[in-house]
Amino acid sequence: MNVAEGVDRLSMRTQVEFVSADFPPYPGEEHDLNPGRYGIRLAELLAQELPAHGFPVESVTVEQWGVRIGLQNPAYPLWVGCGNYEAYENGFLCFIEPAKPYVRKWFRKLPNAPTVERLATAIESILQDSGKVSQLRWWLENELRSP
Repeated sequence: MNVAEGVDRLSMRTQVEFVSADFPPYPGEEHDLNPGRYGIRLAELLAQELPAHGFPVESVTVEQWGVRIGLQNPAYPLWVGCGNYEAYENGFLCFIEPAKPYVRKWFRKLPNAPTVERLATAIESILQDSGKVSQLRWWLENELRSP
């Protein structure tokens, strides 16, 4: 990895946390997710709004850890994960995958940082425009790896 790749990776906005009382679990949501996990209402908002920001939604799937929003991206799989975040009452976390500046496909190295930044900007815009969130904070890769 060269220095430029390391800087890109460390400065990429890939995880955002926020607080909102407007995305409570649906009745019985814990049966699809692990107990205490929820995020379907948040995923519904993002899936509805992301196409207007240039990110057509391919799928919304419930996972044990939260909800995965698959995006149409012909070059490589691109998705957003979201769910509740227990660090705060009514806390949520969304993360973008892949969270690397480059993606390898066959023998090619495809740039991912510009796509991640456009997607991060779209997510931030959707959340702020909803008027339903507060304490929005992006985590940078270097902050996630700090002790």
